[in-house]
Amino acid sequence: MNLFRKHLGHTANDSAQEAGIDVRMSDIGAAIQEVMESYECEINGQTYPVKAIRNLNGHTIGHYTIHGGKSVPIIKGGDQTKMEEGETYAIETFGSTGKGYVHEDMETSHYAKRADAPKVSLRVNSAKTLLRSIEKNFGTLPWCRRYLDRLGHEKYLLGLNHLVQNGIVEAYPPLCDIKGSYTAQFEHVGLVF
Repeated sequence: MNLFRKHLGHTANDSAQEAGIDVRMSDIGAAIQEVMESYECEINGQTYPVKAIRNLNGHTIGHYTIHGGKSVPIIKGGDQTKMEEGETYAIETFGSTGKGYVHEDMETSHYAKRADAPKVSLRVNSAKTLLRSIEKNFGTLPWCRRYLDRLGHEKYLLGLNHLVQNGIVEAYPPLCDIKGSYTAQFEHVGLVF
């Protein structure tokens, strides 16, 4: 499994070298896919081809906003958007030994307050209390439920679900490929200049 992550690290670094001012996102995606899918990995004596996960991508990073407005595909495609000077990117590579397509599965544990959260009148008191704590401790940075436990919050699921349903907090459920497959992710963050 370490070999799998090692290859993804090389893919992210190779792709980051392709990045620059006026480079099209489609060119970055093509480079990532070409490098990633040129590898195989051996896990427990069995060899697997590596596939780029086609429904995940990298992104720009804004000031206290982890997912900015531009996406960096990890497969070849038609996005002609260009990188611009001064932008910060998370060039992420997601590989799989499965079909190369993930879906949401299992219980959500990770969340983030949306930077563009609507101003909503919250009717659930536990949601109001929880929102104040989220804003004070995390702002718009991602966090997980165990952090709420560490802060002393108890019985917060009703309030948390209310925040998610009202579009104030974004839930990030685990993403899975087909059963029995292996997936891995590597990220390279850089400033375009």
